[in-house]
Amino acid sequence: MMHDNLLEDIKIPNPREIEKELGEFLTKKFGGNVRVISPDSLPEELTEDEVKPEKQKRKKLRFDLKPEDLIEYLNHYVVKQDMAKAALATKICTHFNRIKRLQSDKDNNHNMVGSIKNNILMIGPTGVGKTYIIKLIAKRIGVPFVKGDATKFSETGYVGGDVEDLIRDLVREADEDIELAQCGIVYIDEIDKIAGNRNIVGADISRTGVQRALLKPMEETEIDLRVSHDPISMFQELEHFRKTGNRKKRTINTKNILFIMSGAFGELSEIIDKRLTKQAIGFGADIKSPADKTDILKHVKSEDVIEFGFESEFVGRLPVRSVFERLNKDDLFDILKNPNNPVILGKKLDFAAYDIDIKFDDKALRILSKNAFKENTGARGLISALEGALLLFEKRLPSTDIRRLSVTEHVVLNPEKALIEIESGSDKNADTIFEKLSLEEKAFIRNYLKNNAKNLAEKYKMKLTPSRIDIVAEYYVKYIVDVNRAVEKIKSYHDDIKQIELYFYKEHDINIVMEDDAVDFIIRQLIFTDVEDQVFYKKLTADFELGLKLVQEKTGINRFFINKDALVSPERFISAMIKDKLNKNELIND
Repeated sequence: MMHDNLLEDIKIPNPREIEKELGEFLTKKFGGNVRVISPDSLPEELTEDEVKPEKQKRKKLRFDLKPEDLIEYLNHYVVKQDMAKAALATKICTHFNRIKRLQSDKDNNHNMVGSIKNNILMIGPTGVGKTYIIKLIAKRIGVPFVKGDATKFSETGYVGGDVEDLIRDLVREADEDIELAQCGIVYIDEIDKIAGNRNIVGADISRTGVQRALLKPMEETEIDLRVSHDPISMFQELEHFRKTGNRKKRTINTKNILFIMSGAFGELSEIIDKRLTKQAIGFGADIKSPADKTDILKHVKSEDVIEFGFESEFVGRLPVRSVFERLNKDDLFDILKNPNNPVILGKKLDFAAYDIDIKFDDKALRILSKNAFKENTGARGLISALEGALLLFEKRLPSTDIRRLSVTEHVVLNPEKALIEIESGSDKNADTIFEKLSLEEKAFIRNYLKNNAKNLAEKYKMKLTPSRIDIVAEYYVKYIVDVNRAVEKIKSYHDDIKQIELYFYKEHDINIVMEDDAVDFIIRQLIFTDVEDQVFYKKLTADFELGLKLVQEKTGINRFFINKDALVSPERFISAMIKDKLNKNELIND
């Protein structure tokens, strides 16, 4: 009896409650990619007229960059690699401009059979910026971008999927916008790791199988977005049917997807050197074998890559080759000094997490670049060198009241001694050194902006006056941002302030024009003081509304040019205008 009573007390959940609990569990486990679809939630069979069209989330590719525009953009971020940047920028711009032209061609006159894509093979040692430069390009262009690691591929698949999963990832990156995903970039790193082993007699099936799996996607094929072995994919298909009632097979075409491969290709230089040496031995040959590995790689040909272990069909689908140079100590120093590079900006953010402001001396950066060069890992060595030099300070200073750190030569070479001096306050010049480094940093950024003023002005559609350059430099020093972000911020203030002109005209029927020095004065007030936008605008209205209307009545002037002096002394500005007009009238009467 007691057992039966217990059963009566237990509440058996209904199907909707079970569905809700399962849905909550799956959301925690898989995010928004998986949902429970009960039979009740599925729509009845729809006719063709009733099928709902899929929502278009993004527009077609809008691309207007030219090669030199993209090179100029990359120059702000990437040190050296001039030949690599030129090759990448040119062929990538050509690729996307061709897509744009095809999309706008109503007559489809350019739909030729067997068109060749500008797929790219990047060759160069580790840490020279291969991945970084592709991420920058994808961000600038605004297309979906996915990165894969060739070492995780196998002939049958990787991590429960296959080569085609990278293409499906593009659709997810494009927020399920298939049309946009079909213009994406697939980047596969460490491609040299799937080269056939030359020491094996016969074909290296495991590696050449991966190459063959990539052949069709690299050219053109239709890839099914539904994967039979992937439960998430199946649930997404059910969700798609529930929303649209459309059972049409969803595929993505790879015709316009750009494939970019990269690798260090360690032994490739030996193969090229061997070939060049043979040519030099020939009768009358003038070719000399270059001593530097980078110079050797510049002579790479398809036959060298094939001998390295790639099948000819695979090499043929990578017609563009971009060779990256090895970085020396001076290059690493230039990277540390680059105001857009994330290495120093990242370390500033680390200390800023504890409200500690950090500045770097050039001598300290020289030492760090030398230490990084010894690691022989390119730019990656800079992070290790920086962490090794500053870890002690990052550990200790957050537990103190110290909120400023000057990274000098002494700090890098003698960290333990320097930390004791900083904590004890025995260095009486600490504040002076920090202010000096701040001024030097501001002067460096100001000079950088002057040298790039023309390009930045064109890019952001904003005149970079000397005072505006000074504001951007000051903003960069005060806040942890790259130069482009600093200019963007000042541009947003500039555009907001120019809206005052429209506001005055609509609200008070007064036509004013804010001069550049007035705009810069207001920007400085809003950024570097505690003045709030609305408070400042109200004061501006109070200072000028009645006065300018009075000037209108007395002088007949309908357009007023407001400069900095007018903002500082509005009464004097208005009085001077009235007096000037009256004096002119007296002269006319005389």
